[in-house]
Amino acid sequence: MSDTTLLVGPFNRVEGDLEIRLEISGGQVSAAYANSPLFRGFERMLLGKGPMDALTITPRICGICSISQSIAAARALADAAGVQPAPEGAKVAALLHAVENVSDHLTHFNLFFMPDFARPEYAGRAWHDRTVTRFTAGQGSALRAATQARAQLLHIVGLLGGKWPHTLAIQPGGVTRAVSLRDRARMSATLRAFRSYLEGTVFGAPLEEVADLDSVSDLNAWRGGDMGLFLEIASDLGLDQMGQGTGRYMSFGAYPHNGQTGFVAGLWDNGQRRALDTSQIAEDLSHAWMLGNAAHPSQGQTVPDEDMRDPSYSWCKAPRMAGQTVETGAFARQVLDGHALALEMTSERGVRARVVGRLLELARTQVFMEALLADINPDAPFMQTVSLPKSGTGEGLVEAARGALGHWLQIEGGKIASYQIIAPTTWNFSPRDTGGVPGPVEAALVGAPVGPGEDTPLSVQHIVRSFDPCMVCTVH
Repeated sequence: MSDTTLLVGPFNRVEGDLEIRLEISGGQVSAAYANSPLFRGFERMLLGKGPMDALTITPRICGICSISQSIAAARALADAAGVQPAPEGAKVAALLHAVENVSDHLTHFNLFFMPDFARPEYAGRAWHDRTVTRFTAGQGSALRAATQARAQLLHIVGLLGGKWPHTLAIQPGGVTRAVSLRDRARMSATLRAFRSYLEGTVFGAPLEEVADLDSVSDLNAWRGGDMGLFLEIASDLGLDQMGQGTGRYMSFGAYPHNGQTGFVAGLWDNGQRRALDTSQIAEDLSHAWMLGNAAHPSQGQTVPDEDMRDPSYSWCKAPRMAGQTVETGAFARQVLDGHALALEMTSERGVRARVVGRLLELARTQVFMEALLADINPDAPFMQTVSLPKSGTGEGLVEAARGALGHWLQIEGGKIASYQIIAPTTWNFSPRDTGGVPGPVEAALVGAPVGPGEDTPLSVQHIVRSFDPCMVCTVH
């Protein structure tokens, strides 16, 4: 294939709008430029509002990770007030968040990622007929089973949050819904049913066997459930070597409650673990349609460049940690948490690793939710009174399904003077920075094979979907 430029997008089965411009040379991608083409401006909407309005407005950034936004906003407000939520309230918020993240992982695997392998281009592969039966969009038996299991699991959010998405149950001081012994029994039954689905359908084995996988050789030998089918496909197509990242990972720490987290925070740089220091974050604007200078989000602003001048090519900013790109998401969380399988898979760090990270996290988070629910004390308070200051700053850090999510708040005169958000997809799908360094997905796409006549290369779709983009969160 001669040198050419290819515009891929908009992508289907992606939350929001995404376009990627590819430079093709010698039958493979030589450079990629990710564009978030729809500006929404939630950070502008928040200016001048009462601080508590953030709890109503920010969850509406996204309909599939609204609890992540709720908790980040509540944490930023609590930080500004200098308080911690009531211990039992923090546990309930963590449970609500875990349910949403697990639901996102399940949706991504069954409805977003696996249907690409049912395409007719893969006809004749040993696994294709089984994949068509299980994962054909809108028809596959796995899709129906996943949708039903997800709906049942979200009953927990209905019980604790009143509705999903956009619950107002999560507050700076805790949660609005106290949990009774009867509630705990009902939720325990829901979790048992979800465990049964995971073990019978997704993994074909007890969850503890998945969580205890500690080597790539054991992973390669796995044959059970839909995970086994994915691993067969990954081996045949070489997904372990496709879409390799830089080996730098970040986690803000998942499910904080009472001085601990479900999965720990930190930075990972090609085998070196470092403590997380969010003061080293800066948002580069050199290739974003934004006005202003690079700054830490607590000092930053969101001012769109209406003229959309070159060399900018995206509404997405380019966040950097200590001047470097970092990848965030389920695989990053498992690496930072020190899971043996994830650590060994940092040597491949491609499409397979990202998907295995989500599957591994499905199993481990289910176990976490069961233990967390059993530890909730119905007799303890679930909320404490919080008085917000007239002036102050706050930082709210959480782990959404797709990775590190941060809210940075400034209050002046009792109103929001600044509100900045960096979403997981902002990290992963950032444009180039002032040094010309591509964002994580742009770098991962380099080397992807492009066959003759492919206007939407399959390899590009697999790589992009392995990051599970949520573009509406990216551009707020």
